[in-house]
Amino acid sequence: MAPKDHNDAFVAFDRVQKTYDGEQLVVKDLNLDIGKGEFLTMLGPSGSGKTTCLMMLAGFETATFGDILLDGKPINNIPPHKRGIGMVFQNYALFPHMTVAENLSFPLEVRDIAKAEREKKIARALDMVQMGEFGNRRPAQLSGGQMQRVALARALVFEPELVLMDEPLGALDKNLRERMQFEIKHIHETLGVTVVYVTHDQSEALTMSNRIAVFDDGRIQQLATPDELYEKPENAFVAAFIGENNTLRGKIESVDGQFCRLRLHDGSLVMALAVNIEGVGADSTLSLRPERVYLDVSTDTHDNVFEGDVKELIYLGDHIRVRMDVCGNDEFVLKMPNDSHARRLKVGERVNVGWVKEDCRALDPS
Repeated sequence: MAPKDHNDAFVAFDRVQKTYDGEQLVVKDLNLDIGKGEFLTMLGPSGSGKTTCLMMLAGFETATFGDILLDGKPINNIPPHKRGIGMVFQNYALFPHMTVAENLSFPLEVRDIAKAEREKKIARALDMVQMGEFGNRRPAQLSGGQMQRVALARALVFEPELVLMDEPLGALDKNLRERMQFEIKHIHETLGVTVVYVTHDQSEALTMSNRIAVFDDGRIQQLATPDELYEKPENAFVAAFIGENNTLRGKIESVDGQFCRLRLHDGSLVMALAVNIEGVGADSTLSLRPERVYLDVSTDTHDNVFEGDVKELIYLGDHIRVRMDVCGNDEFVLKMPNDSHARRLKVGERVNVGWVKEDCRALDPS
């Protein structure tokens, strides 16, 4: 196979593979281009290969096969400290015996930057993460959120063109994590630095990224923008992993252009968008987002209308999560907006629910 053309990529993985034992590949033939200034998130469950990819890019792991390029140049044999890459870890990795300012000074000193210039860069980086008043404190005197801000400042202080982040917000509580998501996003937009971010948190990936690479079993299952990934999953794994999803299973009975008709296991017939199917007679998994399901609809306005029994109502502030038994699936969910016009449901009530065929995607069976 000829090498791929990566002329427009700032970071490129070219046919990269990785094995630790010589037998099982944890990264399988990875081809991925990342543009300059992009915020790309590698998202996936534990063991999917995303962190290994980041560690190979950082230089802490070596590719078994293939090339990793930075700004068009192979970096496989360049040690981590010479790659000029900023790195932010989940555990902060700050030097406990140094002050905040000394922690930020360290990457500048190893680059032989003069003291006056170091002080300017340190002040600028700390102000960027709203830690300008904390330069003389030691890590033990900081909260988890403050330590993560310092770790971010240290990764940015020498003005790298590429910053790698490995689950950087995983140790923070929910409110602080969400606040830091927006702060990192705004810093990225301000600096224009390229960011490669690893997480298993779907909402974090959707909030922050320009594009998301969804990993499973050592491969990218789908690479797309957040809205495309959520609205148009290409296979059943991505549909189930990104956001909440209703799954219905059946066989393809007919195909008409871009749509198909499926017979579900309970005998129901459903019209859906044919996305990733093998043809008539094949098994398929239907993907349907809960917010695309509507109450009290008719066949005049919706292609798929069924009766369902309300099993559970969960109040979530801005919406009500309704779990129902629909088409033989007692984990079927719809989301009702919580407003003054909202329909008031009761557990045990039988109601009509429906959706249009364009919102229901027929995918691979597993």
